[in-house]
Amino acid sequence: MSVGTPAEPVRALPAAAAALALLSVLGCGAPEPDASAAEESAPPSAAPLDPAAYTPDLEELEKEYDARLGVYALDTGTGREVAFNADERFAYASTHKAFSAGAVLEANTMAELEEEVPIEAADLLPDSHSPVVSEHVGSTMTLLEICDAAVRFSDNSAANLLFEELGGPEGLDAALEELGDDVTQVDRVEPDLSEGRPGDDRDTSTPEAMATTLRAYTLGDVLPEDKRALLVDMLKRSRTGDALIRAGVPEGWEVGDKTGTAGYGARNDIAVVWPEEGGDPIVMAIMTGQDDPEDEPQDALVAAAAEVVAGALR
Repeated sequence: MSVGTPAEPVRALPAAAAALALLSVLGCGAPEPDASAAEESAPPSAAPLDPAAYTPDLEELEKEYDARLGVYALDTGTGREVAFNADERFAYASTHKAFSAGAVLEANTMAELEEEVPIEAADLLPDSHSPVVSEHVGSTMTLLEICDAAVRFSDNSAANLLFEELGGPEGLDAALEELGDDVTQVDRVEPDLSEGRPGDDRDTSTPEAMATTLRAYTLGDVLPEDKRALLVDMLKRSRTGDALIRAGVPEGWEVGDKTGTAGYGARNDIAVVWPEEGGDPIVMAIMTGQDDPEDEPQDALVAAAAEVVAGALR
């Protein structure tokens, strides 16, 4: 299912020139953990965070919005974490696009990422959110532009082109397992993966697994510095998340996120967040779900949960 519609003209990243420009500006983001998601050890911890500092507020949000809520957040500097239904499964929906892009960046050289890919009419999903690919039918896009379209604009046709590049859902699943993520289950392509039916484990993950894998791609050494900078920049300039985690954290905090919307009122956001006052980034995953296929996604629930998380960790 579609995520938000962009508010300004849709234009994917220009290829080589934009890539080279980004490398000079973004290579300084956050400190690197010393290993992949499977090998990363928790950073030195301050006093452990008492769940009583946030659990009642998150429980109240579940009641207020009549929804399932799962949250996992980690302060990568102190090791303090917020965990609420963090090991429960939720449909991940379009949040997978951050991982698909990360896997494609990992699998290709910079030169390969700048190669032109023909875009044919068959590549365009009918009646599905494809604001960038729809403008390039009969033309070409680079792999880097396809990654940008999938991450920043949540373009579903671009997401399926990334799946094709990876060898299908099983290719992304294998890439995630290589990182140590044996929780996230990748089974279908767009738009079917966003069905979100309760009790169906296909195309699901847990908040903790989503945050851990996002950390590996954006803050770890899975990607070399130049490619990591590209992915982080795409997340920071995402056009679909203004009402979600960005709306819940304090003003001045910088957010790089990927949103997701599925059936049964599912609304998700996964993010790396840099507090304004400095310090190490926070990785955060907020996932929601409801019981009725007619239920509407609730942006305000995600934003309110992010506000609770930010307050607990800072």
